[in-house]
Amino acid sequence: MTSIITVKNLKKVYKTHTRKEGLSNAIKSLFNRKYEYKQALKGISFEIEEGEIVGFIGPNGAGKSTTIKALSGFLYPTSGEVVSLGFTPWKDRVDYVANLGVVLGQKAQLWWDLPAIDTFYLSKDVYGIKESTFKSRLNFMVKLLDLEKVMHTPVRDMSLGERMKCKLVAALLHNPKLVLLDEPSIGLDVIAKDKFRDFIKLVNKKYKTTFIITTHDMQEIERLCKKIIIINNGQIVYDGLLKDIKKKYLSNKFIDVKLETKGEKFKLRYCKVVEQNEYEIKIEVNTTKIKVKEVINSLLSNYDVADILISDPPIETIIQQIFRSKDGKV
Repeated sequence: MTSIITVKNLKKVYKTHTRKEGLSNAIKSLFNRKYEYKQALKGISFEIEEGEIVGFIGPNGAGKSTTIKALSGFLYPTSGEVVSLGFTPWKDRVDYVANLGVVLGQKAQLWWDLPAIDTFYLSKDVYGIKESTFKSRLNFMVKLLDLEKVMHTPVRDMSLGERMKCKLVAALLHNPKLVLLDEPSIGLDVIAKDKFRDFIKLVNKKYKTTFIITTHDMQEIERLCKKIIIINNGQIVYDGLLKDIKKKYLSNKFIDVKLETKGEKFKLRYCKVVEQNEYEIKIEVNTTKIKVKEVINSLLSNYDVADILISDPPIETIIQQIFRSKDGKV
C-alpha cells in the first residue's frame, strides 16, 4: 500500500511565561517576565498508509493534539517534516484542506443558531460539490446516522451526541481522502456509538478513506483500528498492529466465576482477587507463574461453580501498563 502521511523528526516547543498570584506580581511580569519552554513533541516519526484506520492514543499532555494540529495545518512545528497527501499541511493549506476532513470533539464546527442542513449546504458551496453528488452523499450519511429529523433542528437545540454526528457529516460531505477525528464519539450513547463505528467502517470500505482517531475510549480503538500509534511525553512509544501489542502484554488472564452457593474467600498463589461477593469471584491470573488449568481445578474443587468465563485483559489495562512503566515505552 501507499503511504499518504510521512512524519519525520517532528518537534514542537511552546514558549510560555509564568508568574505568582496577586496584582503586584501581575504588574512585575509586564516588565520582567519569566519564561518556560515546554517540549510538546520530541522528534516523532511515523507513516500511515492509504485506507488505514489508525488509533492515535496517549495520556493527557502526551502530544496528541499538537500532532493532530500539525497534521491539519493549524500549527507550525518548531522543526521536522510532514508530508500529508503530497502537501506540507501548514504551507499548502488551501489545496490541502480540499482533501481533508476534521472533527474536533470540543470545538464548534456548526452554525449555532441555524439547522445543521444549512451548514451542509454551505460545505457544498465551499467545496464545489455537484448537486447530484451532494444529495447522494448526504442521503447516504444522514440515513446511516439517523439524522433525517435532527438536521432540520437548530444546532443550539441538539444534544451533544446529535451535534457530533452532524459534525461528522459536515466533515465528510466533500469525500476527503484523510479524516482526523479528535474525540469524535464524545456525548454518544451506546447505541449511537455502535452506529458511529459502523458508519466509519462503511465509509472506509466504500471510499478507502483514511482515518486517524484520537480517543480515550479504548473499546472504540479495539473495534475500529488494526494499527495504533501510542505517544507518551512527546515521544512515540509504539507504532504497529494492535494485535501484536496485545500478545506482548497478555501474560495475565482474567477469570470470572459464578457460584451456585456462597463461598469462602478465594486464595491461591499468583492469583489476585479483583472482586469477590457471595456469588461471584473475579480473579487476575499471572500465567507466567501458574497455569490457568491449575486455577480452574482449584475453583472446581473448592466451590460450587455455576459458570466460568476466561478472558484477556482489556486494552485499557495494557495501555495503562505502558504509561506506568518507568520509561513509558513498550
